[in-house]
Amino acid sequence: MRGAKSAKWVAIAAVVALGATACGGGGDSGSGGGKSNGIVSMEIGEPQNSLVPTNTYETEGGQVINALFTGLTKLDGNNKVVNAMAQSIETKDNKVWTIKLKPGYTFHNGEKVTAQSFIDAWNYGANQTNAQQTNPLFSHIQGYKDLNPGEGKKPKTDKMSGLKAIDDNTLQVTLDGPFSAFPSQLSFTAFVPVPKAFFKDPKGFGEAPIGNGPFMMKGKVKHNQEIDTVKYDKYPDASKIEVKGVDFKIYSNLDTAYKDLVAGNLDIDINVPTSGLPTYKKDLPGRTIDEADSAVGYIGFPIKYNKAFQNADLRKSISMAIDRKTIAEKVFVGARTPADDYISPIIDGYRKGACGEACTYNPSKAKELYKQAGGLPGNSLEIGYNADGGHKEWVEAVANQLQQNLGIKVTAKPFEQFQAILNDLDAKKYQGAFRMAWSMDYPDMEDYLRPVFSKDAIANGSNYSGYVNEEFEKLLVKGDQAPTHEEAVKIYQQADDVLLKDLPYIPVYFYTLNAGFSENIKSMTVAGHQVLWDTVKLG
Repeated sequence: MRGAKSAKWVAIAAVVALGATACGGGGDSGSGGGKSNGIVSMEIGEPQNSLVPTNTYETEGGQVINALFTGLTKLDGNNKVVNAMAQSIETKDNKVWTIKLKPGYTFHNGEKVTAQSFIDAWNYGANQTNAQQTNPLFSHIQGYKDLNPGEGKKPKTDKMSGLKAIDDNTLQVTLDGPFSAFPSQLSFTAFVPVPKAFFKDPKGFGEAPIGNGPFMMKGKVKHNQEIDTVKYDKYPDASKIEVKGVDFKIYSNLDTAYKDLVAGNLDIDINVPTSGLPTYKKDLPGRTIDEADSAVGYIGFPIKYNKAFQNADLRKSISMAIDRKTIAEKVFVGARTPADDYISPIIDGYRKGACGEACTYNPSKAKELYKQAGGLPGNSLEIGYNADGGHKEWVEAVANQLQQNLGIKVTAKPFEQFQAILNDLDAKKYQGAFRMAWSMDYPDMEDYLRPVFSKDAIANGSNYSGYVNEEFEKLLVKGDQAPTHEEAVKIYQQADDVLLKDLPYIPVYFYTLNAGFSENIKSMTVAGHQVLWDTVKLG
């Protein structure tokens, strides 16, 4: 998400924020071709930024990074974290981690991947001078603060003291304190290595990245058209991958992509649009995936720079005026479920009904609370959303519900592409409420809290709300330092309770993965909203 990774996920990741697709051309015909040449095509949207791993925090660019790079750990088909390039990850105290690398990995230019390749990449991502989107994810590493002295100040070093290469194949990482979720965090694409060539020309690299993953770039990024890759034959697990290459086709309209899929002009679409949900299982017999996803959909508020939204009771009144059940069942044809927590139901730590009254539809009490809270200026509300992501229908439905239940004027404002609203939110230009979503970067409860709502995530992360609560911050640190996963979950749930009281974002629905594939593909698996390429079997 970009979540829902990301949101910038998304994404989200995402923030995460969850994005969805963009287009240029709506997918040119006849490009599927799995049967003929082993090349498959996949729908994505235009990435927000150039393809630098530490600056890719949304789902569209994240799909490409996932194909081009391999990190230390990864998700399996059950969303469990397993080793990828790491041969072993050991610790005695959850603070000092010794990571042994598997031999045989090279970058696509032939350079050997070493422990230093990871250290250099992470130092770059963590340095505030480089303004990377995923910067806060490195905050657990000892020495992170030295690279982030604050706005207007220059770091005195460009190296985190907690990173050490014992030898080419052994990486030692010392964290500021214990953090049991660290191996899980390493599965996110921000933690992949980069070659020396990156540092000579980061901008040029972003247009034609050199990875260490199963696929390598074929030429440069063709913005708003496509990003083509071919299989890297020297990849250690190349024999396990049937696909000969992936053409990521960039769409601006999910409906167009879906039509291409049904017509056989597109091979993989993991964002079946709302318009396709009633018929997609019939349109694509035996070629669909319908399963719980990690993402959460929200309505967010720019609390920090719009005083109109700073009253928590006002935000609660808006939340109580939304009929989540109708949105999930009618607008999404049952392909979503009403949200009742900030944590996805597939994540350990989710609590059914945790949101309580604030997420329970009660229009009369919502209206009463809205008046008590002083209402909005002019009794009007605008909700921004990206039009390239299939969000028009549900955002307009929410607008209609709020208009009817609160007696105010509500406008749904479309932004042409996901990156446009993200950029305006980054620049603090957009004053209205906004649609957002978060898809997990890694399967841990902490990933639904710190990257989206922490103080550190305001400047370089996905905290578009600008939300700050010191009690929440303390509980995050306490949760990180818990000696066991079980104890960490209990403390993170207390942090979750703080959010549920403050409601910087309103949880609206939990996502379901609705994906389809062409006759050129026999079977495939998606985990963490990303295709597991070694599971794709050609038809």
